[in-house]
Amino acid sequence: MSTFADFNITNQLQYAIEDLGFTIPTPIQREAFSVIMSGKDIVGIAQTGTGKTFAYMLPLLQDLKYSKQLNPRILILVPTRELVLQVVANIEAYSKYMSVRVCGIYGGANINTQRQAVAQGCDVLVATPGRLYDLTLDRTVKLRDIKKLVIDEVDVMLDLGFRFQITNIFELMPQRRQNIMFSATMTEEVAQLIEDFFIAPEKISIAVSGTPLENIEQVAYAVENFYTKVNLLAYLIKDKTIFRKVLVFVSNKRSADRLFEALKEEFGDEAAIIHSNKTQNYRIRSIKQFDEGKNRILVSTDVMSRGLDLDEITHVINFDTPTFPENYMHRIGRTGRAEKKGNSILMYTEKEEGCKDAIEKLMDYDIPLLTFPAAVKISEELAPEERPKNLEHNNPVSAAETDARGAAFHEKSEKNKKINQGGSYKREIAKKYKKPLTRGDKTFSKKNKKRK
Repeated sequence: MSTFADFNITNQLQYAIEDLGFTIPTPIQREAFSVIMSGKDIVGIAQTGTGKTFAYMLPLLQDLKYSKQLNPRILILVPTRELVLQVVANIEAYSKYMSVRVCGIYGGANINTQRQAVAQGCDVLVATPGRLYDLTLDRTVKLRDIKKLVIDEVDVMLDLGFRFQITNIFELMPQRRQNIMFSATMTEEVAQLIEDFFIAPEKISIAVSGTPLENIEQVAYAVENFYTKVNLLAYLIKDKTIFRKVLVFVSNKRSADRLFEALKEEFGDEAAIIHSNKTQNYRIRSIKQFDEGKNRILVSTDVMSRGLDLDEITHVINFDTPTFPENYMHRIGRTGRAEKKGNSILMYTEKEEGCKDAIEKLMDYDIPLLTFPAAVKISEELAPEERPKNLEHNNPVSAAETDARGAAFHEKSEKNKKINQGGSYKREIAKKYKKPLTRGDKTFSKKNKKRK
């Protein structure tokens, strides 16, 4: 089995790798190293948790020469603010013994502070597309010296609606550059982007999304409703020896807030929350405290499902079954990273059963169904979206209980079938007198009389 020593990398990189405790490269790291070093365009399709960041950064840092120039030479595009911070931290760790200047820019933070940081010069720029586009328009960031472009989690960026910014950023860079793309899924939009901007890319496919991760144990529970899920979750995570670090995924921000309030009553400061409505500082603090073990439970929307590498998450719990089956793969990929053992629990209601079936079809794997614990109370309380809807504002009777409605329109009576002709007086006058002459008609008739 090959080691990092077989890559013939510099001593500075080797020392950093030893400090990080890396010994054996993952398949994507082995496959990508020589291709990126060759300067060819590359498209890497690899499942989340397989070490994609190090796969592209190791050869890029190996090839990066010392320079004092202000403009960045390597650009890395990522979809979220949290990923910018993580990739910057990773690069700083990888280049610990090198003179590499790294800068991260993202939305939700002071743009003037970021302008000043970029103006001081950097070798590697990590950015979200939106904020980068803003800074290129005001000429704070100049992309004319970019030699290597990395697009990480490109499918998420396209899903978030960044195609316009990405294509415009491409136009601002030199055509002679190396394009490096990494993603967990290959969609039609991603394929179109590759066709438009890449030159004969080499494709590497490792553990394609949809293949169940062998080191993650998956189980599922059939649950009645939202608050019964809350009861089940609280029952399970009481055991701190087993559920040491738990990431709980919910489908939307309202559900996340509702679940967090319920958990806070029982678990207090052990629980934290993160979603896109939280301020940037709040999000950073929540991730940091969870990563360091100060919070044992983190409730999150899908903002946390891609790219983020947090240490030793013991369990990923899908409180809501994701609508898109690929998102399930990204979610559970937060545990069992770097070939460690992980655990995944899926909770689904009767309405979510179809989504669960789609997930199993994608993986070609039936998630084992566990018996619902007898000790867990089945709640009769329903979440707002689960309650029956009343069509009439002041009518407590639901539409299902009312009699069948008739047709929306009925036949007009004989009286109402008559056409309004403007009144009998007007009609009689119109018969007796002709339409009055206009000024033009009068002039025309005078001229005719003179000729006669």
